[in-house]
Amino acid sequence: MYSKKFGRLVYGLCTETKALRSANIKGSSSSDTSIRVLSSWTVCKHQRYHSLQSKPHDKRDSQPNTLWNIRPQASSIRQVSHTTVDPGEVKKFQSLADKWWDQQGEFGALHSMNDLRVPFIRDNLLSIHGSGRPGSPLAGLRILDVGCGGGLLTEPLGRLGADVLGVDPVEDSIRTAELHCSFDPQLRSRVRYRACTLEELAQEEEPEAGTEDFHAVVASEVVEHLADLDIFASCCYQVLKPGGSLFITTINKTNLSYALGIVAAEQVLGIVPSGTHDWEKFISPVDLERLLEASGFQVESIRGMLFNPLSGSWCWTESTAINYALHAVKRSEDLEPHRAHAETEEPEYETPPRAAASGQN
Repeated sequence: MYSKKFGRLVYGLCTETKALRSANIKGSSSSDTSIRVLSSWTVCKHQRYHSLQSKPHDKRDSQPNTLWNIRPQASSIRQVSHTTVDPGEVKKFQSLADKWWDQQGEFGALHSMNDLRVPFIRDNLLSIHGSGRPGSPLAGLRILDVGCGGGLLTEPLGRLGADVLGVDPVEDSIRTAELHCSFDPQLRSRVRYRACTLEELAQEEEPEAGTEDFHAVVASEVVEHLADLDIFASCCYQVLKPGGSLFITTINKTNLSYALGIVAAEQVLGIVPSGTHDWEKFISPVDLERLLEASGFQVESIRGMLFNPLSGSWCWTESTAINYALHAVKRSEDLEPHRAHAETEEPEYETPPRAAASGQN
């Protein structure tokens, strides 16, 4: 049943362009007739429109309420905060803290994502630092896993020889991670966990011998749950060694990511619990790259990721319309741009070919 619904949804995506030419949510009766014959994709966008209409509108939003304009403007989405932690997100993951290691449960897709993200991190680090001893290619490297949850990514990195610190604001998730790690004697000397935020860790270490302590920071499926990405980027820069790597996997902000990442994944197929994601917190590769560049990073690569709900597996793809992985490197301090300058002038780099495939639809 689910596969048929998923098929209809994908079919709707393929036919949306033709349908949208004649459909407008606030149109006449003939327009309403057109909407009724549209596919699941239009229904999804119709629901999204009404959910936005129920929220207070900014006076600046004067565009006509067509299907193409149902998404709120980015400037009204991201709000400045003083912490990366969103209390609503903490409460959400608190209720799931004992389910991290159920490979058939709510986090099954994250387990299978390791098939992509672990080699992505390993290969990029090896290209920079070279290989460690046989069987432990990441030996000698220190990695910080931000928002580690139950340690789904922390443990595999530890098994590659790296010394890994996993941090998460949800204490119950940290206890789950520690318990699971205790069953593997190989990891006891390599993997540690702390119930704290990224900014707390940065503030603790900076006054001492310097917080430039980690060769890499990993934030996988995390940034779409944070309250302030500027603070996140600044703290990542602070805790990294010069030339250190930042690895991010997250979800693009497109119509397609809403239809498949929220409607299909959460409401139809049940791949993740309903309410796990907030589309307004998603960020496009272009916007994330711009933010990181302004914070002192040089983005090295961006790759699209695609999840197959039928096989439960991930694969790399040229399109970044839904999920994507990013690798950035911390520049030297003398090359760090000033934020005010970055906000008033156009970036000096040309848009790379990958940005053209960022999945804006």
